[in-house]
Amino acid sequence: MIKIAGTTVSPSNIDGQWPSGSIGRKIIDSMASSLAVYDYDSLGQLQFELKLRMNIIAASRDLDLSGVTFASFYYSKCNSDYWYFTRDGGFLLKQGVTPSTAITDIFTNGSKYSFECATAMVIVYYKAVLESLHKETFDRLFAGLYLLGWWYRDEDLGFSSYKRRDYFPGDYRYFKNPDVNPRTPEWQGENVIDMGDGTYYGHPIGIKTADQMVGFLNEHRKPWARWSAYLLDMAGHPDFKYLSRYE
Repeated sequence: MIKIAGTTVSPSNIDGQWPSGSIGRKIIDSMASSLAVYDYDSLGQLQFELKLRMNIIAASRDLDLSGVTFASFYYSKCNSDYWYFTRDGGFLLKQGVTPSTAITDIFTNGSKYSFECATAMVIVYYKAVLESLHKETFDRLFAGLYLLGWWYRDEDLGFSSYKRRDYFPGDYRYFKNPDVNPRTPEWQGENVIDMGDGTYYGHPIGIKTADQMVGFLNEHRKPWARWSAYLLDMAGHPDFKYLSRYE
């Protein structure tokens, strides 16, 4: 069910920006038919969430094509023109560099970057927010940007992850590999973005179906493994309502 300013609305009440067959319309229809209540203060707030979700998917495709490579935190690398590389394996924005410039550089000079899959998810979300807000607003919100997995994410994203009734395109998901080979601990799981068409983007696996993600991780299990990799029943996303204030 979708409620806007306390009133239940149907998909037909929402403007034609999201035509039949589009991912945006798929999200609207799923929300409207759900037993969960999706409550918004205004139609604009809902439209911002849909726009940001579309930009998350677009940023995932762009990062997949950018030429960035995979590395553990210790062996990560970044473009030293824009970032300091910290001993924790993170990227700290250099003084005098705008966050929008530095985030964009990851996508345009991908060969200069290597990082872990959790950091890739954070980069995707920052790029999507950049595309959803004015550049000057983004630079103000994320001054002092530091990239290092979820645990160092900027609180202004308002990211949260939990079990939900419904899952939507643009959500963060996780494939867990419980019997990972101890010689390749980096494959204990894969952080992914739901692309909305039955596929998921993960770094460095790329854009694959759920079965393909599971098959890849199962190739990195310990000898005589008993348990298959699987998709966790949880999802995460930024705080869409909070970020919509800055549109």
